[in-house]
Amino acid sequence: MKKHQVIRTIALVLTLSAIACGQNPKVRQAGVAGAFYPADANELRKMVDGFLAQAGAPAIQGSVVALISPHAGYEYSGAVAAHAYALVKGRKFERVVVIAPSHYEAFGFSAVFDGDAYVTPLGTVPVDKAFAAKLASMSPLIKLSSQGHGSREHALEDQLPFLQRTLGQFKLAPIIMGDQSYDTCRALGVALAKLIQGSDTLIVASSDLSHFHTYDEAVKLDRKTLNAIQEWDYLSMSRNFATQVWEACGGGPIIAAMIASERLGATEAILLKRANSGDVTGDRSRVVGYGALALVKAAGGHAAAAPPFSLTQGERDELLKLAKTSVETAVRERKMYDYAGSKAEALMQERGAFVTLTEKGELRGCIGYVAPIKPLSLTVRDVAAYAATQDRRFSPVEPGELGQLQYEVSVLSPLRRVLDVKQIEVGKHGLVMRRGEREGLLLPQVPVEQHWDRATFLAETCRKAGLAADAWKDAQTDIFMFTALVFGDHTPAAGPQARH
Repeated sequence: MKKHQVIRTIALVLTLSAIACGQNPKVRQAGVAGAFYPADANELRKMVDGFLAQAGAPAIQGSVVALISPHAGYEYSGAVAAHAYALVKGRKFERVVVIAPSHYEAFGFSAVFDGDAYVTPLGTVPVDKAFAAKLASMSPLIKLSSQGHGSREHALEDQLPFLQRTLGQFKLAPIIMGDQSYDTCRALGVALAKLIQGSDTLIVASSDLSHFHTYDEAVKLDRKTLNAIQEWDYLSMSRNFATQVWEACGGGPIIAAMIASERLGATEAILLKRANSGDVTGDRSRVVGYGALALVKAAGGHAAAAPPFSLTQGERDELLKLAKTSVETAVRERKMYDYAGSKAEALMQERGAFVTLTEKGELRGCIGYVAPIKPLSLTVRDVAAYAATQDRRFSPVEPGELGQLQYEVSVLSPLRRVLDVKQIEVGKHGLVMRRGEREGLLLPQVPVEQHWDRATFLAETCRKAGLAADAWKDAQTDIFMFTALVFGDHTPAAGPQARH
């Protein structure tokens, strides 16, 4: 045994002894043993080891920073979870941070367990109390608390037997999220990254995916969530989870883990296994989705770039015609154009998009969906109508203006947080500036039309968000960038009024 392993083992033994000898140790006993997994230690050990043996260990390029694993009954999701844990089998970690959702209690913070240990049939897992105390001191949205850690809550406990069988001895930082808003996720992710930096720590996000849809509906819905994780677009994920456009009961833990992992150098999310309960039971009428992923610090430090989104000329023409018809219907008939959707596969992909209207070279309206909430064709249908009738900077378009309007469509790529402002290329990237509840967006065309350099682009995006011009320098401000596929019917450059 290596020297550092001996030291770690001695420290763990001392910790367990301290718990055992304490007058009033606070121990969270196994609450779902015998329900979500076997209560008998030998049976549990055999089941977990069997799942791990079947999963094997896929070869990946890079080091694992975090895992995403489901938390249903082992008979349903255990085989999927094993694909994540097989990656770290035999590894040694000083501690494991497990982030899980609260299924039974609502509270406005992330609760780091204020006790001494968690227990499963496989033994006692000591809480890293010093780490827990430091973490809770880093944000008012993180607290030492027993809330969410009650005996009925399975999401965190479900991960422990897999960790015990793959890692052996480790200290635990158990976190239950009572609120999964973006700000709470960000606070936890940023704090974890600061505290973990330089240590031997694994992060685990506990989450199932969609719930109680038919098999085919679940596959489609889960694919959207899994694609967003792989694209690392956690801001769109947060929006779509909040509005229930997408589903993941542990969406907050996933986002917090992604935010922390990104700041720890992870650049790539690797899908290891996807399935749902229908694959096990054969009942495809109401299923629950599961996914296992690894967040990885890629070899060389950079993930492979995704191929750019493209449309044929015919598909572009179809969207421009749709935008025009939608505007004319909204203006003349004061209703949304009744459109069934496109038959083109590319136009059925869910994408964020903006429609810009100009009249005699001047901006007349510009509205869009930033997050991919609808198929592209329906997104263009919606935002074209809104640009004509609901852009608060302008009065609604009148019927007499319709013949003078020109149209431009901007199809957005997934959002990715800017790690270094030198990444931003004027003319290539659009920006989203976000701090707290304030947010502003400018499309890639804007700095070119206005002849801005990068610094001015950053400052103007801050102003668009209602922030000070230099707010982009603040650590509390997140900058996201995106590219856009832009096309139109020869739309002239907008005038002095900045479009989105």
